[in-house]
Amino acid sequence: MRDVVVVGGGIAGVAAAWFLRQQCGPEIDITIFEASPHIGGKLRTVEVAGLPVDTGAEAILTRRSEGLDLVRAAGLQARLRYATTASASLWSRGAMRPIPAGTVMGIPGDPSTLRGSGVLSTEACALLEAEPELPGPPLEEDVAVGEYVARRCGTELVERLVEPLLGGVYAGRSEQLSLQATVPVLVPHLRQDPSLVRAAAKVRSAAAGSSGPQFAGLEGGVGQLVPAVAKASSARVRTNATVRELRRSGSGWQLVVGSARDPEVISADAVVIACPATPASRLLAGVAPGAARLLAGIEYASMATVALAFPAAQVVDRLTGSGFLVPPAEKRLIKAATYSSSKWAWLGEHQPDLAIVRCSVGRLGEVSDLQRSDDELVSGSLADLRDLIGLDAPLVDAYVQRWGGGLPQYEVGHTARVAAIRAEIARQPGLAVAGAAYDGVGIPACIASAQAAVTQLLATVSGPETMAP
Repeated sequence: MRDVVVVGGGIAGVAAAWFLRQQCGPEIDITIFEASPHIGGKLRTVEVAGLPVDTGAEAILTRRSEGLDLVRAAGLQARLRYATTASASLWSRGAMRPIPAGTVMGIPGDPSTLRGSGVLSTEACALLEAEPELPGPPLEEDVAVGEYVARRCGTELVERLVEPLLGGVYAGRSEQLSLQATVPVLVPHLRQDPSLVRAAAKVRSAAAGSSGPQFAGLEGGVGQLVPAVAKASSARVRTNATVRELRRSGSGWQLVVGSARDPEVISADAVVIACPATPASRLLAGVAPGAARLLAGIEYASMATVALAFPAAQVVDRLTGSGFLVPPAEKRLIKAATYSSSKWAWLGEHQPDLAIVRCSVGRLGEVSDLQRSDDELVSGSLADLRDLIGLDAPLVDAYVQRWGGGLPQYEVGHTARVAAIRAEIARQPGLAVAGAAYDGVGIPACIASAQAAVTQLLATVSGPETMAP
């Protein structure tokens, strides 16, 4: 194996290039093709009022090692910073309320923590406290998160806690998202005992020994990570280079790159497809049609982030904690807000007279909100901040980032779908897939998918007999 192509210049793509370099050394040529003008994928840092602000993923989950390990490997360890606060609030029933501690995606291990929180009504709290005694069969098949939680704990818990927390990660809807794919830590316990409360309590108990901040970032923005990893991989990076076709060529591959008018044919011994499901499906149609059909069935949600800069002195008393979530039932434009300057101390150190607030807009199916102009998204976000937390200060600067088809939806049966995709891909020597469409949308999960892709790729090309057409 001398020439390897990676299709997609997001975090999964550059991580795949880096793992290939570690495994194969300097003797192989690695080329990353990225269709857009710059690499980065959903990691992007822009300037807002002179400050670097992440408009995509802004945090790296620390309880998984893959993200921090790659930060260090890329030489960015000196820029690692940890969130100064993780305490978030929830707008529920007419007031801003702290999100109760000890929940697993909104499911409390101790229902008494919701009594007096104001998040749920008295009736909903009573339902939740009675849930451990509710009979029912253990979980056997995958099911929608919202359906299972509503059945066991009532619809109010779904609407007020589960929905906004899931929506904050996937921009999706709990009645469609897979329990097995989105909250996998609960599943082994639910297979033995149907109680969600007991399952959440066991998960929290197992995590009780862990300490330290849950989230890390980079001074100067997480958007630095992708270029740094690409550089560490010594891969050749080609932007504005759309891969339009993938086909077998003897024991290797041919890729058609560029415009239909002036196509370029590239030969490779191995290929990692690390782009979203829709373009991956098109590329695989001729070589792995079953996998292509399954990938085509993965829906994506569009959303936008609205980064706002204010005079710090006029808003600091309004920015308590790391931010807040808004349940869909509240019918607000913004679904969440992050107090970036409170969460990441380095922002205040760089520019102490400014405060950055980042709002998230859009959920699956909410097309009308994203059809608004940038100015309308800014003014609507300001109106919600004024109504919900009383923030009424002059705007210094704003930046709107739209992520069309940005977040894959892990619908019921997603894990079985992914297993079937990988099974067919594994029958094609020198081919692998990686990215957010498979095992998780967070940075560590995408990196882990890249590592798994490289492991599988090398296994299929480890001997000359496996390279037969």
